[in-house]
Amino acid sequence: MSLSLPGRAVIFDYGEVISLTPTEADREALIEIAGVDRDAFWASYWKHRAELDQGTLSIHDYWRRVEADTGARWSESTLHLLWVTDFRGWLSVDTGTIDVLVDLRDGGTRLALLSNAGADFGSYFRQGLIGSLFERVFVSGELLLVKPDAAIFQHALDELGVKAADAVFIDNKPENVAGAEALGITGHVFTSASGLRAFLESLA
Repeated sequence: MSLSLPGRAVIFDYGEVISLTPTEADREALIEIAGVDRDAFWASYWKHRAELDQGTLSIHDYWRRVEADTGARWSESTLHLLWVTDFRGWLSVDTGTIDVLVDLRDGGTRLALLSNAGADFGSYFRQGLIGSLFERVFVSGELLLVKPDAAIFQHALDELGVKAADAVFIDNKPENVAGAEALGITGHVFTSASGLRAFLESLA
């Protein structure tokens, strides 16, 4: 069933909107490889994530900071294993959201992706099958900007050539949606694919 929003561009977040939350097994795999205290690991993992997503901290240095924070001593090969295990944990899809995206595409609606993610996700977003759904892909780690900074939303608008009033932004984090709405973009806080569909149908 096609879903058409003529004259509008719908901009999607990736993590926990298109992708599912990493599973408990994914999280356990990281802890097993790291071999450190669970609470210390996750505190450090999130502490440095904003810099990684903003592109001001390399992937290598990110994991070395987690290592230092947790008192670990990891070989280079362990760093590679941690990275790929973490990366793989985010390579999932909510099939309900994909169905919405496909219906929007089939309805001729312009689509873009705007994700707070390290630059390493850029190739997956563009060259993976998911890339076929989007006109443009914007990755914070490539742009050196992160949501909810107004500059990253403005960059997306400028590149797409649309006014804020003609854009719709979907994200699971209320603060990111509020950042978009502050520019005049129509926002929706994602909680489920069915809720997303109902919201978009209300705009159609």
